[in-house]
Amino acid sequence: MAVAQRTEDVQVAYDHMVRAMRERGRVLVAFSGGIDSGLVARIAHDALADNALAVLADAESLARRELEEAVSEASEIGIPLRMVRVSELANDRYVANPVNRCYFCRKELGAALKPIAAELGYHAIADGVNLSDLGDHRPGIQAMNEEGFWHPLVEFGLAKEDVRALARDLGLSFHNKPSNACLSSRISYGEVITLDKLHRVEAAEEAVRALGFPVVRVRAHEGIARIEVPKEDLPRIVEPAVAAKVARAVREAGFVYVTIDLLGYRSGSMNEAL
Repeated sequence: MAVAQRTEDVQVAYDHMVRAMRERGRVLVAFSGGIDSGLVARIAHDALADNALAVLADAESLARRELEEAVSEASEIGIPLRMVRVSELANDRYVANPVNRCYFCRKELGAALKPIAAELGYHAIADGVNLSDLGDHRPGIQAMNEEGFWHPLVEFGLAKEDVRALARDLGLSFHNKPSNACLSSRISYGEVITLDKLHRVEAAEEAVRALGFPVVRVRAHEGIARIEVPKEDLPRIVEPAVAAKVARAVREAGFVYVTIDLLGYRSGSMNEAL
C-alpha cells in the first residue's frame, strides 16, 4: 500500500488523484455514504464521468438512515450508483464477533465487488481509507489490501481533516457529516451478532437522535446500553427530564439497562480494551 506524507495542499492532491483516476481508465468506488468514500466518488466522477461507478454493499449492519443518505449523496455527486446485497451474518466467523471482525466484512466486500468490476471492465476498486485510519485497530484494511483495493486518499496524503477541507472546497453538502461505522461496531467483541441486536441498536440510536442528539453511539454490552454523545452534550443528556426520556426510549428499543458514558463519544471506543 502506497502511503504519502500528509499533504498541506488539498488542491494539489485533488489534481493528482484526478490524474491517477484517468490513468486507470475505469474506476469502481466502494461507496458507503460516508464523507471519505463520498469524496473519492466525487473525484472519480470529475475525472471519468460515466467511466466511474459507485457500488454500495447493502448488508444487515448498514443502518437504513445510512443507506438513504448514501443514495442521496450519490445523486448529488452525479455518479451512477449500484447496490449489491451481501449477508455478513451468513459468515459464522463474522457472527462470532472476534476482534478482527472487520477483516471478514471486508473480505465479503471484496468477494462482492471484484466480480462486478471484472464483468463491467473496471480496472480499479477505490475506497475511502485515509491517513487517519492507519493508526487504529483496522483489520478491515488488511483485508482490503489482500483484495487489491486502491486507497487514493492514502496514496496522495489526505488525513481526515484534509478530506473534509477538500470536500468543502468542492461544494459537497455532506462535507461535515459525522463519521459513522456499521451497526456491528456497537456490539462488544465476543458477543454474538444477531439481526435482532443490530435492529435494537439502530432503533435506540434513532430514538436518541429524535431527542436532539444528532451524534450518538449506543454501545451494546449484552443487555446494557452504553450511550456516547459528544462531551458538550453530556450536561444536557444527564438532566433528569431528558435522561428519563432517553432511558425510556432505549428500553423501548429492547435494552434492559441504560447508561451514559461519562467520557463522551469516541470513535472506535470498543477498541480501548484491546
